[in-house]
Amino acid sequence: MGRRACWVAGVLCLAALSAGVLPAVGALPAADEEGNQDESLESKTLSAEDQVKDHSTGTRVVAGQIFLESGKSDSQSENEENFHSQEEEKENSLEELNSLEMSNLLNKDLEEAEVQSPVLTAIGGTADGEPCHFPFLFMEKEYAECTADGREDGRLWCATTYDYKKDQKWGFCESEEQSNKRRQMQEAEDVYQIGMKILNESSKKAQKKVAYQYLLKAADMNHTKAMEKVSYALLFGDYLKQNIQTSKELFEKLTEEGSPKGQMALGFLYASGLGVNSSQAKALVYYTFGALGGNLIAHMILGYRYWAGIGVLQSCESALTHYRLVANHVASDISLTGGTVVQRIRLADEVENPGMASGMLEEDLIQYYQFLAEKGDVQAQVGLGQLHLHGGRGVEQNHQRAFEYFNQAANAGNSHAMAFLGKMYSEGSDVVPQSNETALQYFKKAADMGNPVGQSGLGMAYLYGRGVPVNYELALKYFQKAAEQGWVDGQLQLGSMYYNGIGVKKDYKQALKYFNLASQGGHILAFYNLAQMHATGTGVMRSCHTAVELFKNVCERGRWSERLMTAYNSYKDGDSNSAVVQYLLLAEQGYEVAQSNAAFILDQKEASIVGENETYPRALLHWNRAASQGYTVARIKLGDYHFYGFGTDVDYETAFIHYRLASEQQHSAQAMFNLGYMHEKGLGIKQDIHLAKRFYDMAAEASPDAQVPVFLALCKLGVIYSLQYIREINIREVFSHIDMDQLLGPEWDLYLMTIIALLLGTIIAYRQRQHQAIPRPAGLRPAVPQQEPPPEHQPPQ
Repeated sequence: MGRRACWVAGVLCLAALSAGVLPAVGALPAADEEGNQDESLESKTLSAEDQVKDHSTGTRVVAGQIFLESGKSDSQSENEENFHSQEEEKENSLEELNSLEMSNLLNKDLEEAEVQSPVLTAIGGTADGEPCHFPFLFMEKEYAECTADGREDGRLWCATTYDYKKDQKWGFCESEEQSNKRRQMQEAEDVYQIGMKILNESSKKAQKKVAYQYLLKAADMNHTKAMEKVSYALLFGDYLKQNIQTSKELFEKLTEEGSPKGQMALGFLYASGLGVNSSQAKALVYYTFGALGGNLIAHMILGYRYWAGIGVLQSCESALTHYRLVANHVASDISLTGGTVVQRIRLADEVENPGMASGMLEEDLIQYYQFLAEKGDVQAQVGLGQLHLHGGRGVEQNHQRAFEYFNQAANAGNSHAMAFLGKMYSEGSDVVPQSNETALQYFKKAADMGNPVGQSGLGMAYLYGRGVPVNYELALKYFQKAAEQGWVDGQLQLGSMYYNGIGVKKDYKQALKYFNLASQGGHILAFYNLAQMHATGTGVMRSCHTAVELFKNVCERGRWSERLMTAYNSYKDGDSNSAVVQYLLLAEQGYEVAQSNAAFILDQKEASIVGENETYPRALLHWNRAASQGYTVARIKLGDYHFYGFGTDVDYETAFIHYRLASEQQHSAQAMFNLGYMHEKGLGIKQDIHLAKRFYDMAAEASPDAQVPVFLALCKLGVIYSLQYIREINIREVFSHIDMDQLLGPEWDLYLMTIIALLLGTIIAYRQRQHQAIPRPAGLRPAVPQQEPPPEHQPPQ
């Protein structure tokens, strides 16, 4: 068939359907997730076909996500309708021929598959060496494959003729060694499944530890997935005692078996020098093999390395390839509810500014809101519902609790709660069954009350035909209403409609406008769509650098970002070793906050797994990476390390450069103060008191907190300046040019003598008073007669 309009996830797209060709990029296949954070951190495997697809051509939008497909330029799109009309004329005549050819090809492929299928040969029994016959009849039942029925030892066998009872011709399908190995692996699989069931169904730490004991047992039986789980648990100290050496041995074993997770993890160990001698070359090799095996974290690490030029030549296009592949997967996972919230907490900011809010909610505050919600406070119910729906701020994601709070608030007439109930029913989950009809009812109620979330949900229903007939005009109308109130979903869907020309004339400028607005609200798919537009030059000038930064932002919203909170909790619980390893892996993935937090823990020398002589050099490395991503404190730390010689030689010139960068790019008051001090002392720069004063004044203007230290520094600078001025002038020469008669009059000497006499008299009087105030010994003190109080102070008679 020719090219034609098609529907994917309810959004109009143009797909190349001729000869069975699929669109170049659609939603990547869902990764094998086991419903818990540890698994999501490890590997998501992509097929080789997905990895080699050409991502450089045209685009389409699916559920608010722009995906790439067969290329066409803007000029080509203008003639698209003419091309379609010509192709449609041929479609009917070719359809029957194509279907017949495909049927013949399919039959031919099936015949070849039958010919090439391996023939099993019986081992031992009564028909050793004869081919197994499938199907065969045993106990009045036909078997199309080997079976263990009728045997107590569970060993697989087959018959070599159709009727076993009649001919008694049989043999084993496997050797005794193979049979033992198969039974052992089956037992390991059973143990693994028990452990995973406990792990997924329980939220209690004690139960999760029990689950890992089962996984540990399965790993000892060489179960690959169990070894992957256990190796990461040992690396991070999750529910098992941290043991980097044992985890390294497991990773090496997994790598020998070709596990992409093991390859990626071994690359991380060589990159960070944990349990092995650091080798960036080996790390790059293992990361590359992990990425070729489809490991998304390995792709993300390689994307960051090519973007920053770490261990490889800097290449924006290579970084774009890796980041885009991961971003496709992350974008395909985004649901209507938006997914979990990424909580980024900087340890350095918490310590240096203890009063600053970290974004985390205290347990007492959560309990207070729960109390208000129980008393019927609608705002508290809606707030807690959103917290539990998305997770974050110290609250775990819990759809059951979210549904309960939204239900209470909706019953009280809150439009926001109604809209979010609509989203939950529209999306569906283990707690809330998917129901377009129920979702539509809630969306309509909320939209009638002017709620933008309800309006956006109603627009989605009309756009995708969920519970109502498809109506682009109504969809556009409701999306516009939601967008006017600043709701990001409405802005995103408006951008998608303008991008695809659905219900409106195709307009890339309008699409770009609404995608930008949605990105300002933090919508992941808006970042993704903008990245695709900049990567392909659609509606904007192509910019690889901008596309990579946007794709990187999307990648950092993946499920592995949950490890940021796990690492923070480990640090707060006093387990710095576990925290630093988790931050180091996230730092490899390019998370700036993880780089700065890892550097902070190393700087404080709180991680015992890192040698004392290695802490400052490693901290310097991660401060440098964080500073290159624009973190001001990291840039100042680089200046401090070079100023004091921490992890490197003392280098005032380099320290000055870092302070100047922090001052010019981030307007840091601390950097300005340090520059003033270096100008004052002449460290790394020529001494200049005037420039020192200028930087001190700039620091005071930049931050109110800097005003007191700046005042003291300026006082000191004034004294230094005065002394320097006095040293530079000749006192005798100055006095020789002064005419006292002209300055003070002819009797200036009398005035001077009078002033001196007054000063002398004052000093003598002061000394005498001091002498009288000296106490005498107790034995020589005269008795002082007690006087009666004045009449006005006497008590009444």
